[in-house]
Amino acid sequence: MTVKTIATALMAFAVGIAGPAGQTGTPQETDLLRGTIDIHVHSDPDNVPRSVDGLEAARQARARGMRGIVLKNHYDPTAGLAYLARKEAPGLEVFGGIDLNLTVGGMNAAAVEHMTQVAGGWGRLVWMSTFDAENQVRYSKEDRPFVSVSRNGQLLPETKAVIGIIAKHHLVMATGHVSPLEGLMLVREARRQRVEHMVVTHAMNPPVLMTAAQMQEAAKEGAFIEFVGGSLTATDANERLRRYAEAIRQVGPQLCILSSDLGQKDNPLPVDGYAAFLQAMRTRGLTERDVNVMSKENPAKLLGLR
Repeated sequence: MTVKTIATALMAFAVGIAGPAGQTGTPQETDLLRGTIDIHVHSDPDNVPRSVDGLEAARQARARGMRGIVLKNHYDPTAGLAYLARKEAPGLEVFGGIDLNLTVGGMNAAAVEHMTQVAGGWGRLVWMSTFDAENQVRYSKEDRPFVSVSRNGQLLPETKAVIGIIAKHHLVMATGHVSPLEGLMLVREARRQRVEHMVVTHAMNPPVLMTAAQMQEAAKEGAFIEFVGGSLTATDANERLRRYAEAIRQVGPQLCILSSDLGQKDNPLPVDGYAAFLQAMRTRGLTERDVNVMSKENPAKLLGLR
């Protein structure tokens, strides 16, 4: 039995939907996934081991009846990969994006502009720096270069320029791993510049750690609040899911998005983990309608789909 198979079986047990060891893609899980959009899928090619490449992730999502996925990479733009994945999985809505870490020059409006010119035009999300974000580097107590979005309580001119490109091309601004206060500054500025689509990246996860009040404030500015499943076999999974459910009730499902944040080598495949996450939220008191809104309707609105 492989490490991935063991992890999948343990994950299923943790959320109360275990079948025979190693069994994935049950009819119940497939039904949960039908019509959903996962806006947070990691895949190869990457600089760290991944469980699937972007083409495999698209094929698996299409086979399970999903409507779409967004391919994310911390260091390389994925608009081109989305173009190829759409050929591999016809009918599936596949999007990519750019993460404004050091490898693309940080807060680099030219890099965002270039992404919009890649064949197909499927580059849709702009993450405002993640692993190289100043907030991430300081949270991790690392001594290395980082990307700043603000200084002395004000957004930097280059940050505002990036937001301007997002608005110009009707892209999605995702806040990345910035601090809660920076996240709120970003969504306010994005609203001022008439950005149409915004999401607070895994708002409750480190190093973001927004409070319920801050999530509510971001939502009032027009941003969706993202909650990611990740590994459901982690020791903190049950408590994390409980806190998610409580926060979703406070913010309102109509303002939230559920995604997987999967693709890591030793975690379940994104389609399996996403199905388990959706089921886990149902078992914590969210209704079928709530989960459908957060996994189907809101991701579609974020991506500008009808």
